Amino acid sequence: MEDASKPRLRAAQVGLLYRNVGVAVGASALIAATLAGLTVWLGAARPRTAALWTCTIMGLALLHLWLRTRYGRAGMSEQQRDLGKWAALFTGLCLLEGVGWGWASVFLVGTGPYDVELMVMLVSYANAAGAIPAYGSYRPAFWAMFLPTTVPFLIVSMEDGRPVALAAGTLGVLYVVLMGGLGLRYERDLRTILMVGFENADLAARLAQENARAEAANVAKSRFLAAASHDLRQPVHALSLFTAALQRTEMGQKAREIVDHIQHAVAALDGLFGALLNVSELDAGIVVARPVPLPLAPLLERLAREQAGEAAEKGLVLRLVPSAAWVLADPVLLERVLRNLISNAVRHTVQGRVVIGCRRQAGARRIEVWDTGPGIPEALQERVFEEFYQHGNPERDRSKGLGLGLAIVRRLSAIMGAALTMRSVPGQGSCFAITVPGAPSAVAVAPTRPTAVPGRHLVLIIDDEAAIQTAMCTLLEHWGYDVLTAGSEAEMLAALESCPQRPALLICDYRLRGTEDGIAVIRRLQQEYNDGLPALLVTGDTAPGRLLDARASGLMLLHKPVPETALRTAMAQLIQGSADAAGPR
Repeated sequence: MEDASKPRLRAAQVGLLYRNVGVAVGASALIAATLAGLTVWLGAARPRTAALWTCTIMGLALLHLWLRTRYGRAGMSEQQRDLGKWAALFTGLCLLEGVGWGWASVFLVGTGPYDVELMVMLVSYANAAGAIPAYGSYRPAFWAMFLPTTVPFLIVSMEDGRPVALAAGTLGVLYVVLMGGLGLRYERDLRTILMVGFENADLAARLAQENARAEAANVAKSRFLAAASHDLRQPVHALSLFTAALQRTEMGQKAREIVDHIQHAVAALDGLFGALLNVSELDAGIVVARPVPLPLAPLLERLAREQAGEAAEKGLVLRLVPSAAWVLADPVLLERVLRNLISNAVRHTVQGRVVIGCRRQAGARRIEVWDTGPGIPEALQERVFEEFYQHGNPERDRSKGLGLGLAIVRRLSAIMGAALTMRSVPGQGSCFAITVPGAPSAVAVAPTRPTAVPGRHLVLIIDDEAAIQTAMCTLLEHWGYDVLTAGSEAEMLAALESCPQRPALLICDYRLRGTEDGIAVIRRLQQEYNDGLPALLVTGDTAPGRLLDARASGLMLLHKPVPETALRTAMAQLIQGSADAAGPR
């Protein structure tokens, strides 16, 4: 791995050379001009010699800048391809610059006063020290600048013979050793930093790739669930309608029991499809919390009644602690959360009891569901909130659901801004709780329910599944409606030409044949009736994009398989609303 990173590391080191060279050579040229001027002013250097040396250093600086410009224009691919050439050219200029400064420390002032010689030496050594941050990223360039600048003065000082020169040379040796070591350490530390940076960049790239794969997998999952859900909902929807029609037919006791069993099986399928729909709605981002003040008691009592039968069959004690608390929450989302928590507690508890209650906290209400089930090991407590994960169900018993309940609970809680917590001890049980803001008590207003509309009405059914057309026709005729069915908009328009009766309601499937969709069909048929035609959109599709389009249409939407009561209530509501809007005729 380290060997594979060497070219990358060297490229980064050379790149740092070219990045830092502008400031370095600019400062060097300015110092050279100042030093030359001072030595001439002090009478220690000849003007011509000082000017020539200054021009040499400035010329080298200009060459450095020209080389940097060429390097920048070369582009990354050429830089990488000719990396050795760029490094060698830069190092060569550093060597020439080092020789120029080394010559100055020995020959610029000639035989002038020794203090002036020391001044030149100190300036040269200071400039050499600047090579550490400027050229220290690439060792050859650093040595090419540092050694030619410092060594000549050491040699001359050692050969001078004067005590002060010997002392200066000794200190110079110590300086070269220490500063040279510092330069090497700088380069080693920089290499380490660069390698860590490469590793972090590689890790970030791999993480981005994994995130992209996970996102693609999630999109693929949503598409698969949407396609599978749509294709499976169609026959189940037809089966549900046929079963509802059968229940209103005269039959023997044994046959009625079989029909009841079929109805229970359809209801179980509907529950599984409902879980998939919940996930699709959350993926689509169409679920929005609309908090209102509401009392907890009616909600908890209703949910407890729903689970009372299953709890009694298992011999469990289902206890609801009375509460007069009010909360500020979205009633639909809160009900979905609590229904999942309570049904999970009943489903996974073999013996003992399930307790539902509410605790008051500062400005909030903590709704808790306790059970004496098997509990969840600490290592798995986070996993139970993952989609399709089920603890204690290795055989994947579908009567225990799909493993989506707690995943939906967590996402709905986040949408409401409610805190979701759990405590669980293996062998003793679990407690799931959701904390929502409290609300002051208010007078509850009983909601009004739509009533069935008397009289015989014509209902238009558009669905490309022949079985659903037949099932809808059979069921609605049992309810006392006249029914006209078709598989497409064109078929319905053709049928309406010979139908004198005015339709009271249009029920249309969302996905029809080819590219035809129910929303567009409904809009075009509504244009046929200037006073409007109430319409009900029915779909088995759970694709997030289609759900968004369906919700945006403003049409009443039901999901297949549609429960009999939900269909009947929706039809009555739409027909009654249309009659109220039309007023007396």
